[in-house]
Amino acid sequence: MQTLAIALGAFVFYLVAYHTYGRFLARKIFKLDPKARVPSQEMEDGNDYVPTRKSVIFGHHFTSIAGTGPIVGPALAVIWGWVPALLWVLFGSILIGAVHDFGSLVVSIRNRGQTVGDIAGRVLSQRTRLLFLSVLFLALTIVLAIFGLVIAAVLKQYPSAILPCLVQIPIAVAIGVYLYRHGVNLVVPSLVTLGIMYLTVAFGNIGFLATINETLASMPTIAWVCILLVYSYIASVLPVWALLQPRDFINSLQLISTLGLIVAGLIAAAFIGGAPPNPGAERQALEIVAPAFRSAPDGAPSLFPFLFITIACGAISGFHCLVSSGTSSKQLKSESDALFVGYGSMITEGFLAVLVILACVAGLGLGAQADGETLFGSAAYDARYGSWSAAGSLAAKIGAFVEGSANFLVVLGLKAPFAVALMGVFVASFAATTLDTACRLQRYVVQELASTFTSSKKHPSSPLLLRPLTVLSNKHGATIFAILLAGALAALPPPGPEVTWTLQSAGKGGLILWPLFGATNQLLAGLAFLVITFWLWRRSLPIWFIIPPTVVMLILPGIAMTIKVYEFFQNSQFLLAVLGLATIALQLWIILEAKAAWPRARGVIEDLSGSTETLPDGGRSC
Repeated sequence: MQTLAIALGAFVFYLVAYHTYGRFLARKIFKLDPKARVPSQEMEDGNDYVPTRKSVIFGHHFTSIAGTGPIVGPALAVIWGWVPALLWVLFGSILIGAVHDFGSLVVSIRNRGQTVGDIAGRVLSQRTRLLFLSVLFLALTIVLAIFGLVIAAVLKQYPSAILPCLVQIPIAVAIGVYLYRHGVNLVVPSLVTLGIMYLTVAFGNIGFLATINETLASMPTIAWVCILLVYSYIASVLPVWALLQPRDFINSLQLISTLGLIVAGLIAAAFIGGAPPNPGAERQALEIVAPAFRSAPDGAPSLFPFLFITIACGAISGFHCLVSSGTSSKQLKSESDALFVGYGSMITEGFLAVLVILACVAGLGLGAQADGETLFGSAAYDARYGSWSAAGSLAAKIGAFVEGSANFLVVLGLKAPFAVALMGVFVASFAATTLDTACRLQRYVVQELASTFTSSKKHPSSPLLLRPLTVLSNKHGATIFAILLAGALAALPPPGPEVTWTLQSAGKGGLILWPLFGATNQLLAGLAFLVITFWLWRRSLPIWFIIPPTVVMLILPGIAMTIKVYEFFQNSQFLLAVLGLATIALQLWIILEAKAAWPRARGVIEDLSGSTETLPDGGRSC
């Protein structure tokens, strides 16, 4: 019953937080106005700026910020015990993560849907804007290079998930085009599509269809990466209503239905136990089989600060500020929707992370495969989490969640292969939404960086030198540049002194820079908090609630990156060491810029020429 109590308690905890702290921020701090004109209305273009219902935006926003983050992070972090992971997810998501996502969304809405990096140029300084955009560019390059590998790995691990994921795309496009032209409700077509997806899960691994899945799964990783990057280009340049919105709404329905099944299975397992391993065998009782605390797992780094870097998306992730200020802010049709989309999506992701933790520390105990045999109870946990190297691989992290959650579904009477395939589709679908959203976001960042130089009057250049940057100011040029760079990085062989380039090793080059991503991603959160803080400070609004998370998210990633840089030098990984030092230098530079601007910023409203905000009475524009 302990597992069930944690799940239900977390649900109530999040519900209360939304209706208390979330509404307090919306009404008293950000003062959302449902009648205010928003960027989707001011700048409607039918492509990026499209007024959309909050339920549809919630689907896009949640599926974009979720991806595999709230799965792989918690699934690894329970190696330190389930209590630290659970506490960080619960309190981090409510007090830090949801505030970060909500604040980034509101500030962007008030600034014509611009990214937080662009807004930093006004609320802090123009140098900060360039520094911030540079950090965003590095982080998104790593995301684009690695997520093709992640999706390919998931599909190779669970071939039965391939057909359902592929079927979703053309149907989503058809729905998007039809709805845009006829203006009908999105719910019914999306439910039909969801039903088709589930049918492909049930029957897509039988006979000829199974052969297709296996054939596609056997393709080299580099082939999958190329296909996924081309798809990301198409998804990035298409209008949001054509693919992004309908596909993400379908995925949000998939999320709700799958979470419902997991919770229902968890409730059933709490009362009757897991499914019998064999006909007539006793049911395994549902209980937490992992230790509450584990101070020194074999080969694992210290809990502090790496727990707070390992679990990112389930508690707080800098990538979310890009989604909030890059795509979602351009689609909200009312300021009042920002609470539901920004704060609500993050605490929903927190609840998903709670279920991931329970799947790995309790669901896994109902039966897990290890070396050809089925293990139960603490033996199942020990086999998966015996050491950092054993638990740290992508297959192990995803496998722990898929097997543990599938065990919940099997209790409901679903067949084990169907349950595993369903969870594989769940993981792959969310990874795909993160990939193409990241591509669209990188397009915005590249365009903003290019415009910085092409519009500069201080550094005149010849037209010949400016021509490449002018091309990057175009959405097609910026997107092609983004995917070519990510593809070139991904095409390299994985890191290792004895690894050579082959068709089979290519596609894993994103792993070269992946060790930098955890700390860099959390650093983005700290920098986004700085922008939100200055935006509030300039308007003489309360900042007491945002100062602690700002400090935490600047210090923790800094400590983690410093430790990693030391390890990089020790292991002669000089490229990572140099990039890590450069990231630390950028962080310190931005902090110094903030420190210099702080004394003269209070009550001095920045230049509002690039925003939709009305200058308040008594405010001074700088």
